[in-house]
Parts: sequence; C-alpha cells; structure tokens
Amino acid sequence: MSTLLQEDRTVVIYEPNQRVKMGFVRSWVYMLQNIYLSRDLVWQLFKRDFVSGYKQSFFGVFWLFISPLLGILSWVFMNMTGILHPGDVGVPYPVYILLGTTLWGLFMNFYTSIASSLASGGSLILQVNFPHEALVAQQVAQTIANFLINILMISLIVALFGVSVTWKVIFFPLTLIPLFLMGSAIGMVVAVITVVVHDINKMVQFLLSILMFLTPVVYASTIQNAFIQKIIPMNPMTYLIGGARDIILHGRINNSLPYGVSCVVATVLFLFSWRFFFLSEHKVAEKI
Repeated sequence: MSTLLQEDRTVVIYEPNQRVKMGFVRSWVYMLQNIYLSRDLVWQLFKRDFVSGYKQSFFGVFWLFISPLLGILSWVFMNMTGILHPGDVGVPYPVYILLGTTLWGLFMNFYTSIASSLASGGSLILQVNFPHEALVAQQVAQTIANFLINILMISLIVALFGVSVTWKVIFFPLTLIPLFLMGSAIGMVVAVITVVVHDINKMVQFLLSILMFLTPVVYASTIQNAFIQKIIPMNPMTYLIGGARDIILHGRINNSLPYGVSCVVATVLFLFSWRFFFLSEHKVAEKI
C-alpha cells in the first residue's frame, strides 16, 4: 500500500513591469502581506541583531540607559555655564533636553536603520529569495524595542524632577507614528539609492544633523534668534518633536494645526517612498 505525499505549491508568475501595473493601493497591500508572511524571518533577524548588539559589551543592554544620560550632560553643562541660552522651556532643563534628544534620536534611528537595511542585508539578499520588506520591518522592530527601554528612564527622570503628568500621556504612543513615517520615508529612499551611490547615506545624515539644530530640540521654540525664528515655523520636525514632547509635559499639543499639517506631510512622503521602495528593491540584487 503506497502513501502519496501531496504538497501545496505556490506558483509565482513574473511579468514585465509587474510591480508598476499593481498601482498604488495594491502595492501597499502587497507589501503588508509580504511582511505578515515573513513574520518568522523578521522575528529571527530581530533576535539575532538585538542580542548580538549587546553580547560582547561590558554594560550590555544598560547602554540604552547610559547613552542618553551621557548625551544630555554636555547640554546641561553648557546651560549651567551660560554658554547655551535655550530660552524659557517651562520645565527643568534636564527633562526638556532628555525628551527632545530622545525623540530626535528615535526619528534618526528610524531613518538610519531603514536607510541601511538593504545594504546591511546584502549577503542575505543574494543567497535567499525573500521579501525585502522583512529587512525594513526587522530594523523598525529593533528601534522600537530600544525606545521602549528608554521610556523607563524617561519616566524616572520626569518623576525625579517632580514634573506632573496628566492622564492624556496615554496618547503619547500615537505621537510617535508621524516620527516613524517621516524617518522611514527618508530612509527608504536612501536605502535604494545607497546601493548605487554609497556615500548618499553619509550626506543625508550630515544634513539631518544640521536640521536638528534648526529644530527646537535643545532650546525653546521661543528662543530669541532672528534667523532661527524664520526657520522654526517652516520646519515640520518642529511640530512633530514638539507635539510628542507637549503631550507628556502639558497633556496637549500646543500647535495643533501645524502639527496636523506636518503629520499629513509625513504620511504622504511615507506612502510615496514606500511605493518607490517597492518599485526599486527588486533591482537591488543586481547592484549589490
């Protein structure tokens, strides 16, 4: 008596310009499906990179707490010595600078992780046929995991300086979505271009480092500087960083209208960047 083993096989049909023919909405749905179907791969890559990042470190995962504290010491020192004049921030400066730099760091981590996703996974792309969106999802998951640990430190510092927080702080996670959209939008475009022009990532990182000083991260939005006051209202990061910080410190978003416009800008950029990534990433293996 023989036993027949039957396997379910998925037939994939490739056509010229197949991805272009999908259209905008269908391509976004297709990429979400790819991420869902690749969830096991995303999880394995996440565990590998998260553990290896702290495996041979003396302080290990505690660097997630130490690094932000070391980062704000220089700003606090310059404020105490009078070198830096941040203006009236309304709360103890260490709390203000910790929130600002942590939120900016989250935005930059979204950008850098996604911008380097294709280049860092080049060997895997050449060896295995899998949806490249999994690399982006894995990098985003690692960034979020690191930030969740930082939330504990932020809570301790806020409590230590006696800053009162309202119940509306529960909406804080929602204010992180536009930061993800903006950072991911820039990162996906750079991820594709980096494969061809390797130094584009360094150039964009340099420009973003300048943008930080044109955003009220380490100083108040009311700082007395004519040049800065011209830039701040036109900078969408002013409202994305400020809105997330306001919801913690004040329980509301002070500039709600420009914040909403900035969120729309971030969403539109993200959707178009995702489309660009989708149309371009199948050609990446040819350039690696």
